[in-house]
Amino acid sequence: MTKELKQQYTLKITQANKTQLVVILYEMFLIYVEEAKCAHEKEDRKGFREGIRKSRGCLKELMASLHFEYEPAMNLLQLYLYVNRELARADIHNDTKELDHVKAVMTKLHEAYQKVSEQDTSQPVMVNTQTVYAGLTYGNTPLLKIYPIRVVAGVSVLKGVRCILSSGSRLKAAACSNKNLYRFITEFTS
Repeated sequence: MTKELKQQYTLKITQANKTQLVVILYEMFLIYVEEAKCAHEKEDRKGFREGIRKSRGCLKELMASLHFEYEPAMNLLQLYLYVNRELARADIHNDTKELDHVKAVMTKLHEAYQKVSEQDTSQPVMVNTQTVYAGLTYGNTPLLKIYPIRVVAGVSVLKGVRCILSSGSRLKAAACSNKNLYRFITEFTS
């Protein structure tokens, strides 16, 4: 994932509601699968495995976000487990055939969640945020881009998760009481 794309997704994540966060995870998953396929075409085994590893990270977050008190959650879990097995097969066999299956399944789920997210009018998950402008380029070159990003200033709505983010040109997690969110933020921004 390019630096610019990471900045765009950082902005999307800070402004997303719960349904949009799921859509973003699907998008990131599909990007990482494509990166794995491109690395395989270039015969870059390390890049191929890295793309699969990052795809599995997104998949793990999707599985963790399931609410089993609702009926569709078990069906989604079964699909996610199938996708996880296919990713493992692709990694073991060093083959992209499984990635094509995975991409087809996840693209359909992405499209479905995209339609649902268009109807979701709930507030962003990250509240108590302020707008900060990052991405300014100084020096002899002209100003390239300004990316508005929202930085957590205290407590977010993720069940009282407390996060402190330091700024710079990239967001980084300095401290976070929720291990999964901290890992996700640090992996996403590094």
